[in-house]
Amino acid sequence: MEMTAAPPAGYTVRRPRPTDAADILEVVSAYNTRVVGYPDCTLDDIFDNMAEPGFDPETDGWLVHTEAGEAAGYAWVYGTSGADQVDIDVVADDPVLSRWLFTQATERGRVIARNSGHDHVVLDAGIYRGDQALRDLASGRGFSPSTTYHRMRVDHGAGTPEPRLPAGAVLRRGAHDEASRRTAYEVMTRSFADQEDVTVRPFKEWVEVREARPTFSWSQLSVLAVDGRPVAVCESNDQFVEDENCGYITRLGVLPGDRGKGYAKYLLSQTFAENAAAGLDGTILHVDTSNPTPALGLYLSVGMQPVLVIDVWRQVLSTN
Repeated sequence: MEMTAAPPAGYTVRRPRPTDAADILEVVSAYNTRVVGYPDCTLDDIFDNMAEPGFDPETDGWLVHTEAGEAAGYAWVYGTSGADQVDIDVVADDPVLSRWLFTQATERGRVIARNSGHDHVVLDAGIYRGDQALRDLASGRGFSPSTTYHRMRVDHGAGTPEPRLPAGAVLRRGAHDEASRRTAYEVMTRSFADQEDVTVRPFKEWVEVREARPTFSWSQLSVLAVDGRPVAVCESNDQFVEDENCGYITRLGVLPGDRGKGYAKYLLSQTFAENAAAGLDGTILHVDTSNPTPALGLYLSVGMQPVLVIDVWRQVLSTN
């Protein structure tokens, strides 16, 4: 498919392929190192993004090279099926190229939402707090800060103890069949139902997303049941093992009526103990500061500390 406009002079652009993953990693890692001081990306991260169900590299990605053949920029967009919200990501050091990629991503986001039957699109761009140039670009395009994610980390010492199970509780580790996956899905969906920006995927797509990620195993999904009733869920993956030797908690949810009983703290402490026993240096997670639950305070209470700030910049546009 043709691009909506020619790239800036001195660059060539094509749609990314899986064989381009090393080039994408090169440009993303160089950008991250410039902005936050370290690569903050692995090859598995690139494959995770490209394997997202619904992502079509022929329409949703742009890989830019200089005329000398060096990777210089990358952008991609992703919209959950049927939703009006689309994520965009732009990586480039050249401000002229950044503006061009931002335009391509924005226009593609409008098309995705229009094709899903929406008269508007909610565009979200996650931007490191330290990237003033990209923040200025987003602001100049009509985006404004929507929420902030803090990357939290705790470092593990020798002999991190396993916590005591809450009274009447059983921890069901792994979700290797449809019944256990549906249980985890239901608990997760209900746990996050009161968060404004959470898009609920259909069960089939929820499974496909996880099975497409090379960093995820169904053994990393656990459900806590109390008196036989599932009340909380914890999901992890290996996204930060290669680059930081840390476990990563991707989802931690407790049913609204069961909060404040220590279930989340138990699941956190249990994951810390498992990661320490596996020889990992620490555990990482991201917390949305707009979360209506007191999540940030919970993570601080178990020894986690913020190590990176990512702001989500948002714009709502008509698709007509």
